[in-house]
Parts: sequence; structure tokens; C-alpha cells
Amino acid sequence: MVETTSVFCPDAPPPAASYSHAVKANGMIYVSGQIPYTKENKPIGGTVSDQAEQMIQNVKNILESANSSLNKIVKVNVFLTDMNHFQEFNVVYAKYFSEHKPARSCVAVAALPLDNIMEMEVVAVEN
Repeated sequence: MVETTSVFCPDAPPPAASYSHAVKANGMIYVSGQIPYTKENKPIGGTVSDQAEQMIQNVKNILESANSSLNKIVKVNVFLTDMNHFQEFNVVYAKYFSEHKPARSCVAVAALPLDNIMEMEVVAVEN
């Protein structure tokens, strides 16, 4: 049986339902979908770029709490409610993943929790 450990990060918005920020198993870290909310659980609002920055920062904080980093990500899943946001989102994404380029999917969805326009989940390895 695989042993798992739940990760809670005080520098990320609290989970909005019954899930962990991330789960560690066999040296891997599975980060739950993150939205552009502050650690105080407030929506960031603003531009697509502003929201993408906050969302990626949440992922970064969770990975650091789990003994990892953005450079250890192996797979990213991005969900956008409007593919017209793709270009602006991708400019921000490229700032964080210029040399290290994990595998990535980006899909359009009809809706996201709490009326968000984007969400991102990742899989990473531990340091």
C-alpha cells in the first residue's frame, strides 16, 4: 500500500471543499487545482495577468511547503473558461517556466468553482 501525506500551506488560500492543498506519495506531489485567490481567501480580480500571477504563486507556495519547487513540476493542467485569455495567461506562465518546461495541457471549460476564469493543478517531484 502506498503511504500518502496531506500537505497544508498557510501561504495559500484554504481549500474550498474537502480536499488537501496537495498530497505526497512515493516522492511525487499532487497539487490540487489552484485559483486566483489570496491566502486570506479573497479573489484577486484584476486582469488575466494579475490572476495568473496569483494562481502560480499559490502553486509555488504549496510546492515549497511540500519540499519542492516550480522547477520540479513534471505536469501542469490549466483550465480556462475562455480561450481568449490564453495569450495573456501564457505570457505570465512563460515567466515562470522559461527554461524548465513541464508537460502541459490547457483546456477550455464551461465553468470553474467560485466563478473563477482559470485554475491550475500540477504534479511535481520532491526535492
